[in-house]
Amino acid sequence: MCDADLWADMADDLQTLGRLHHGNVYDDDSLDGMARRVLRDAPERFVLVGFSMGGFVARALALMAPERVSGVAFVASSARGYSANENTDKQAKFTVRRSRSDNAPSLSRALHPDRERDPVLLERLRAMSRRLGNEVLARQLALVRHDGYADLERITCPALVVACRQDRMRRFEETERMAQHLPHARFAVIEDCGHMAPLERPRELAALLADWIDTERL
Repeated sequence: MCDADLWADMADDLQTLGRLHHGNVYDDDSLDGMARRVLRDAPERFVLVGFSMGGFVARALALMAPERVSGVAFVASSARGYSANENTDKQAKFTVRRSRSDNAPSLSRALHPDRERDPVLLERLRAMSRRLGNEVLARQLALVRHDGYADLERITCPALVVACRQDRMRRFEETERMAQHLPHARFAVIEDCGHMAPLERPRELAALLADWIDTERL
């Protein structure tokens, strides 16, 4: 439930690396469907960056069209499959969400504990959620996520995996494990950061991406 505003604080730094393109992950209810749509609208060859759920999409896309992906970065993501109980819990949360008059769930756990009451960050998260709305939320919650760690071993382009030390939405071990399964991966940790790295630590994340792209000559 994040739109282009997620990357707004990084835009100036990222634009020095090349033209920015935001993939559409809002109109499909499967990872393959999202990957195909992003691929259809993307440049012929590109560096792919997937944040959180976007990392699941990035994995599917990199496997779908390896000849078009020069490098792939996974930020605060995972390749762990969801259990039946977790899928049921997601749907229960959607039911609660629809009953709220402001359509804005509590998002404090997405932030570092010291920032979980930051009014500016919380409003940015809620504003993205409001703009996208319940139909997008329903499609994203409908995603089936199978365990994909073995699939990562087939992604042979350069990869960057970024974990956030105080991420309460994604277990550190899940993200770290991604780097262990990618054949050509660099693993980096952003300290003093919750799940929302592009909002909480935009300069640090942009610097990691820039250094990786430069080192790999992407």
